[in-house]
Amino acid sequence: MKVLIIDDDQALCRSLQIALTLRRNEVRCSFSADSGVLEAHDFSPDVVFLDVNLPDQSGLKVLSGLLKNPYLPTVIIMTGESDNNAVVEAMRKGAFEYLRKPLDINEIYTIVARVERHRSRVEPEVKSPAKVLTESCGFEMVGAHPKVVALHKKIGLLSRSKVIVLVQGESGTGKELAARILHQAGSPGKPFVAVNCSAVVATLLESEFFGHEKGSFTGADRVKIGKLEYADGGTVFLDEIGDMAMDLQAKLLRVLQEEEFVRVGGLEPIPLTARIVAATHCDLRRLVSEGRFREDLFYRLSVSSLHIPPLRERRTDIPLLVDALLEKISSKFQCFKPALSEDALQNLLAYDWPGNVRELENVLTRAAVLAVDMMLTAEDLQMTPADRERASVGDCGARPTTLAEAEKRHVEKTLDSLRWNITKVAKQLAISPTTLRKKISDYELLNPYT
Repeated sequence: MKVLIIDDDQALCRSLQIALTLRRNEVRCSFSADSGVLEAHDFSPDVVFLDVNLPDQSGLKVLSGLLKNPYLPTVIIMTGESDNNAVVEAMRKGAFEYLRKPLDINEIYTIVARVERHRSRVEPEVKSPAKVLTESCGFEMVGAHPKVVALHKKIGLLSRSKVIVLVQGESGTGKELAARILHQAGSPGKPFVAVNCSAVVATLLESEFFGHEKGSFTGADRVKIGKLEYADGGTVFLDEIGDMAMDLQAKLLRVLQEEEFVRVGGLEPIPLTARIVAATHCDLRRLVSEGRFREDLFYRLSVSSLHIPPLRERRTDIPLLVDALLEKISSKFQCFKPALSEDALQNLLAYDWPGNVRELENVLTRAAVLAVDMMLTAEDLQMTPADRERASVGDCGARPTTLAEAEKRHVEKTLDSLRWNITKVAKQLAISPTTLRKKISDYELLNPYT
């Protein structure tokens, strides 16, 4: 294939050029956005490796122009920055993949092979550039872990359409934040309407959703517009969908199937123009098997899904989260922003965080507002042994942990605490490095430091 690399790091460009040329590709390099655009027009590449931070302008702006060209290249974004909003924007605009530096040459080879297969299956006339995102997301889930980056990639892809999305994850992981990122990427400027299905009285939930006509029931002295109608063109976020009453589940299913609804006491159907995003910390499949959730509604909601990883599965993001949360806390409570001692950070890294990011924020808030020093110690965090032993069991019930799951969690926790130093981790676990590498492969653990 014809490959164009646009990056101001000339050493990186030359290395990629040599490696890809050896694989029988025709490769050219440009070191700025303007020269890259001119080269693309002259060269008509099949695939473009595009850096985000170019000296003359952002690679994300160049991306839009490249995808409007008649030769329609497949664009792969590269960056050394940990800006998750850029991930969403790049995938929204039509990027094929988003890579974090430093690059792995084997991963580059794999992606080029994927591009070749992709282009061989898709006829040029049916390709079309994705709709350009006109506004930055405005929300960001802090983190550089591969699972967080993958989540943002998927959000960017889903934001191209109004497909129904089910967001799943434990309490405190940021399900509503993910829904807001998706909303801002796909429907900027439109309403985002959140409904907590477990907090609204079941008898009033139908009126909250659909609205009601004047005189439809006692106390209905005027016409009320429901959440679905108010969110016109935006997003309705149904939080804790697993707690929705069965009779309302049936009515919601009909709305999703017919893409229209009727106000309580009304006759005129109103078209559904909002995207539906549902969220739950429950295992909906288990609720279906127990007869507590409609199977047909489950399949309708789970056409597309997002899984928010728990904090214990991305411990390497804890230092980034601590910095961002302390900044937020100091601004909110008008207090100085403290730093964290090494022993305090190690305590945070060693804890399993059953309450996830929300619990981390609570611990840091308590410590920051009571701080009398610029440096927070482990003692300031007030994390008692009871805290560390507490398990997370919601009202949905918890699935029993198998021996393999327990081992996976322990191996991953030790890897993160020792920053993936294979020798040290193997010694800590009393196994050989070879055995450790096999477990890493078997459990499909990702090294965030590569």
